[in-house]
Amino acid sequence: MSPRTGDPNNIVVLEAPDWVNVLAITPELEVVMIDQYRHGTGEVGAEIPGGMIDRGESPLEAGVRELREETGYAGGAPILLGRVNPNPAFLSNKCYTILIREAHRVGDLQLDLGEDIAVRLVPLADVPKQIANGQIAHSLVITAFHWLHMVAPDLMP
Repeated sequence: MSPRTGDPNNIVVLEAPDWVNVLAITPELEVVMIDQYRHGTGEVGAEIPGGMIDRGESPLEAGVRELREETGYAGGAPILLGRVNPNPAFLSNKCYTILIREAHRVGDLQLDLGEDIAVRLVPLADVPKQIANGQIAHSLVITAFHWLHMVAPDLMP
């Protein structure tokens, strides 16, 4: 129903759990990136680790867990950078972005069924160029780097 006119509308809203994305930065100022196949585009895309926030988890707890599961990395205390609505036209959820500094490899990946992820390190200084040339094209990943630029400009080139 339209909040302005009260007229009925045929609208589809997907009720989805909240998500978290993780900007994990190594002491060498490299970003822990993943390459992951996405069915919507039919392509492997450059992303940052992340996933659904489980019931009872905070965004910070979920981010630490997702980083460890998807990359085998851990690091310093997580910092919440920001929150966005991924697509308010038809999605009900929020996406949080957290920063983890001092990221380092602590173990093997622990992937969920259906996850096909390759981990790689990208110099933070190369990220703006990779966004500009389309190597990094995922809107929520680009948003995460925007949050990083706004909240922790000391890290951005």
